[in-house]
Amino acid sequence: MKFPPLFLYALYKYICHFKCICFIVGFYCSYNFLIRLGRLVCPESTRFPLFLLFFSTIYTLPMDSIDPTRTFIRNIKRLVVKVGTAVVTRGDGRLALGRLGALCEQLKELNSRGYEVILVTSGAVGLGRQRLRYRKLANSSFADLQNPQGEFDGKACAAVGQSSLMALYDTMFSQLDVTSSQLLVTDSVFCDTGFRQQLSETVNSLLDLRVIPIFNENDAVSTRKTPYEDSSGIFWDNDSLAGLLALELKADLLVLLSDVEGLYSGPPIDPTSKLIQTFVKEKHLGEITFGDKSRVGRGGMTAKVNAAVCASCAGIPVVITSGFAADNIIKVLQGEMKGTLFHKDAHLWTLVKEVSAREMAVEARESSRRLQALKSEDRRKILLDVANALQDNENMIIAENCADIKAAEEAGYEKSLISRLALKPGRIELLANSIRKIADMEEPIGRILKRREIASDLILENTTCSLGVLLVVFESRPDALVQIAALAIRSGNGLLLKGGKEARQSNAALHKVITSAIPDTVGGKLIGLVTSREEIPDLLKLDDVIDLVIPRGSNKLVSQIKESTKIPVLGHSDGICHVYVDKSADIEMAKRIVSDSKVDYPAACNAMETLLVHKDLASNGGLMELVAELRKDGVTLYGGQRASQLLRISEASSFHHEYNSVTCTVEIVDDVFAAIDHIHKYGSSHTDCIITKDQEVAEIFLNQVDSAAVFHNASTRFCDGARFGLGAEVGVSTSRIHARGPVGVEGLLTTRWILRGSGQVVNGDKGVTYIHKDLTQKN
Repeated sequence: MKFPPLFLYALYKYICHFKCICFIVGFYCSYNFLIRLGRLVCPESTRFPLFLLFFSTIYTLPMDSIDPTRTFIRNIKRLVVKVGTAVVTRGDGRLALGRLGALCEQLKELNSRGYEVILVTSGAVGLGRQRLRYRKLANSSFADLQNPQGEFDGKACAAVGQSSLMALYDTMFSQLDVTSSQLLVTDSVFCDTGFRQQLSETVNSLLDLRVIPIFNENDAVSTRKTPYEDSSGIFWDNDSLAGLLALELKADLLVLLSDVEGLYSGPPIDPTSKLIQTFVKEKHLGEITFGDKSRVGRGGMTAKVNAAVCASCAGIPVVITSGFAADNIIKVLQGEMKGTLFHKDAHLWTLVKEVSAREMAVEARESSRRLQALKSEDRRKILLDVANALQDNENMIIAENCADIKAAEEAGYEKSLISRLALKPGRIELLANSIRKIADMEEPIGRILKRREIASDLILENTTCSLGVLLVVFESRPDALVQIAALAIRSGNGLLLKGGKEARQSNAALHKVITSAIPDTVGGKLIGLVTSREEIPDLLKLDDVIDLVIPRGSNKLVSQIKESTKIPVLGHSDGICHVYVDKSADIEMAKRIVSDSKVDYPAACNAMETLLVHKDLASNGGLMELVAELRKDGVTLYGGQRASQLLRISEASSFHHEYNSVTCTVEIVDDVFAAIDHIHKYGSSHTDCIITKDQEVAEIFLNQVDSAAVFHNASTRFCDGARFGLGAEVGVSTSRIHARGPVGVEGLLTTRWILRGSGQVVNGDKGVTYIHKDLTQKN
């Protein structure tokens, strides 16, 4: 079936208004599927150009959270991409067609988005050598094969392989409806001013026509002795050629694709080597230990670094990243922290990013041990100083918070998120007072929980101690940072914090104020602020340094963290909280509790999401009174199968849904046992409540509901660290090991055994008489 071009153009303009929907479609559809769809709906004459124009317009990705060191990415138009032999070939020397195809698809995508792309490629010599070996084998007799096989001349390999390599690129790009061109250069021609001018004009003409120029050194006629020797001249390999072309053609960015993620402080195979995200010449050049050169080319990481340093010093940013990933170039142009960045202004930037995940965690552990060694009064004073510092810097903190709120509003974030983000008037004072309450708590570290004499003059004590280092990933609530930091200090733990990007400025201001109040004897690294999402995977690998991960966020976030780490994870993924109103409930009390549980703070994890009502209340009017109260509060109601029919409301899509808004589900159940079964089936083990005057029914509910917090005749909103008297909370845990419910200071402690003797030995238990006598604890 054929559609006229005018119809297709109108359809294209219409769909462009729905880029978000189209992006989802484009993301999940393969390229081949899109081509088939294009063949179905487009006339032959306009098939590829129109369809690819449509796809390239809708297939755009957001750039709203670019790291400050990579904001220049927004202004990139012309880029040079260099792909090395190690990327385009496999370990056996054959071409890696999958990686080549992925590279061409990336370049096609960039070309269609309006980027001017120039490709510098290696691989001709390797491809030529492979073809010549095959030809020699085909033409050799059995006797010939018994003789030693000599190496092929490198220039002959280049001559044979260059045409094959270009033919391969031409075929791949043609399948993507992209035109490419070949430009072979040698070192000597760059000495000619006229050549350099003509080169620039030719490339500009090609780019204007959306043609991708493909450069390679013409090794077949190069004056070098071999393609692998002679380091004299203007350029020495394809890395330095790429740098030279970036300068000559006035590129905005140079991307050097390697077989590793980027530049490491040592050989990448060494587990102690760390990826350098931003290269600072004065800092890193003398510290880096380079490994062997490329397994197949004549460059390697040394050549890439030399080319990157030269280009960046001349004003052209360079990123060295892996060519093995299918989309790294696109991710670099989205501002993601991929690979290693070389920039002429890198030495002016703060070097916080240069601290590796391991270094950050190790420094937090070392600082925590110094904190634990302090006297109780000294730890208490730190908290009091933090509280005072927050109030002294309130105006600055509020100003940074207002900037976050303004940015969130301009970005179109939901009102519920902006509400969590805002530090409302008086909030700083409340936070400071809560810290003072935590400071006044009984000393948590070193408390003796059990004291026992296990043999004569052999005393065993079970005492509390700090966990070590905590990694807390929390939602867009800057006040959570203050509470978590205070609890970590009181419990003697080191802390790494990763807040939501929406609260970036608020978190930075609060972190600065809090760490400034920590004395040098402990160290400012006790509390680290993780500013980039890309650092999280590295931190989750540090099970030898980080002792506990506490995620506070969506179910997806918690699940991803649990799947990505060996470190114990404490937290809850959902807050599916229930209120069950029994037949004997006081309806006026029930109306107050139900309303408060839902409306007091709908976005909280302890807000009611499902209201369960005894069937008798459906017939005596009690249910209607509860529903009327919720509707008066502006609550949107959905029903289970029974409630939706009776109340004539829409049926809920799922009972296992956390609304985080002024919405809830209502369902009718037969009795308390049916309510318990419903909670166990659909709940998240967070907080569940029963409203009843029948004490026997209440005890059944309290004893049988397996949740972290179970209430009788009280709002679910009471499930909170501050309201429980814990001072604050790092989160609510629904785990069944360690702490459950709101986690305060005690939830951040563990225990250890201390044995005090006077020279006793086991000696096969022959000389020991065990007493196992419990002693009075002494604190």
